[in-house]
Amino acid sequence: MYLNLDSQFTPFGIENTIQFESFTFSGGEPHIKILSDISNVKEVTITTRVQSFNDFGLLLLTVDALRRFYIEKINVFVPYFPAARQDRVMVKGEPLSVKVYANLLNQLQLNKVMVYDAHSEVTAAVLNNCEDITNHNFIKKVLDAIKEDVVLISPDGGALKKIYKVSEYLEGMPVIECSKKRNVKNGKLEGFKVYEDDLKGKSCLIVDDICDGGGTFMGLAQELKKKNAGDLYLAVSHGIFNKGYKELREHFTKIFTTDSFKTINEDGVKQIQLETIIKN
Repeated sequence: MYLNLDSQFTPFGIENTIQFESFTFSGGEPHIKILSDISNVKEVTITTRVQSFNDFGLLLLTVDALRRFYIEKINVFVPYFPAARQDRVMVKGEPLSVKVYANLLNQLQLNKVMVYDAHSEVTAAVLNNCEDITNHNFIKKVLDAIKEDVVLISPDGGALKKIYKVSEYLEGMPVIECSKKRNVKNGKLEGFKVYEDDLKGKSCLIVDDICDGGGTFMGLAQELKKKNAGDLYLAVSHGIFNKGYKELREHFTKIFTTDSFKTINEDGVKQIQLETIIKN
């Protein structure tokens, strides 16, 4: 059975779902009460989208509530794993945040924790019984929607390993490597480079796992145009878009993402539901 903590996110469908009610106490604490009789249920998968520590706290409480029904196997699907980008300690005094979240789940001795297109291999390394679902089907659906020949663009060194796996899955689709630098004094991105002299009007699809502010992709789009790129497309597994879409849409013919983080209804942005990706 499934327990979907976010009513707008039902990646395994709406059949065989557990009914519950949840709310936040006046002191700020999340709470849940399971309403269905699941006394004879042996396995439950919890699905959720985490946008805050309170969302994660509700997930932890839900596992405990299920344990009190003596559920034998509890799985969790949290596609955008919180703090996945904080996967190393760069400055003394900072936490290894992804491991903090992972430790909280590991203590619950879950049967399986499913994530979608984790930022790096660190997430799977620190999470017990982790299944990292690749972005391969997502990119295939993006290409089906674009309906024209494109080259894959790797925005930086961190994306290279995954994008070549995508290329292999797509039977050797060409990849163009790019890079960037971050100014350590002001934190701004600069020094974008495209390692191809002339793209000769070819359409380009930038592939990455997360779009937050979008600075990387807008800077790279400008550099790609200098190299005679044709139409530009962007595909990101997890669309946060904290600065909105207006500036990004000025650079890209179409933006593609999934519903791993939030539900989006925006012109120029096509959201592909994970339900259609993980079932194929």
